Amino acid sequence: MIDAPYLLFLGDAPDPLAAKVAQGIRDWRPDMAIGQLRLDGCRADMHLPDMDIPAAVDAGAKTLVIGVANRGGVISQAWKAVLIEALEAGMDIASGLHNLLRDEPDLVAAADKAGRTLHDVRVPTVKYPIADGKRRTGKRCLAVGTDCSVGKMYTALAMEREMHARGMKATFRATGQTGILITGGGVPLDAVIADFMAGSVEWLTPDNDPDHWDLIEGQGSLFHASYSGVTMALIHGGQADALILCHEPTRTHMRGLPDYDLPTLEDLRDTALHLARRVNPDVAVVGISVNTAALSEDAATVLLAEIEERMGLPTVDPFRQGAVRLVDALT
Repeated sequence: MIDAPYLLFLGDAPDPLAAKVAQGIRDWRPDMAIGQLRLDGCRADMHLPDMDIPAAVDAGAKTLVIGVANRGGVISQAWKAVLIEALEAGMDIASGLHNLLRDEPDLVAAADKAGRTLHDVRVPTVKYPIADGKRRTGKRCLAVGTDCSVGKMYTALAMEREMHARGMKATFRATGQTGILITGGGVPLDAVIADFMAGSVEWLTPDNDPDHWDLIEGQGSLFHASYSGVTMALIHGGQADALILCHEPTRTHMRGLPDYDLPTLEDLRDTALHLARRVNPDVAVVGISVNTAALSEDAATVLLAEIEERMGLPTVDPFRQGAVRLVDALT
């Protein structure tokens, strides 16, 4: 187990989206985050108290969580002094980066000397099966996006919260480092060997009660040249009964790929449905989740209404407005 509370390390994140791990913890487990640590040039802010390592230790922080998700998932050399200082001060470190803490000799040496623990949450701990595509009992809902980092995890978490408020059987199924840090378990899907990715999703969403919903955290995008493979694994391994389309309307290109335009919601609907029907012919797109964080209230209201009229599906920002209508669409 990772000891809380956390100090969220934002490093030198170039924009708020680069600190999405920290943002997810801040939004969904605020009780676990007591402060943030930012380096010079950081352009992200969780609106938590800024703390250095001594202040965080005095405030009771047990673990420094690397809240940055940079391209390639690398541990910057510019972070090392702070990470080692945290270990020497008696804190553990948790990271969801592809670049593992345990592969950095200086961090390992500092942790061993201080008697602290390095938590790499993006390391598979189960021998996953190869997917067999057999139908499973229970219900499953998967969020799919026009791009990466558009709100797929937030959508599933918001739906779980609403379903629990109604007394419904529902479980958020984490498939990425942020979801795992929030819930304490899941599958680090993009770190699973490719042949076993779909099987790991089947393992994560096993047979269940007929009225139980697994709310599967989406990853990547079918249209993203870098990360489409992980989305395919979720679509086939998840064997969803319901799909939620997720979109961020202010993007001018695919994240990290300036030469690639975003697909339309119609493109996403038709492509995702075609692929999902391979493993569940009865799957349906039931709603649309739009991340309107960059829009004013009035602009968001107008946009959501326009998309709903065009697509003929309930369209909401579930973090801003709640997930009532998305859950209604399941029942």
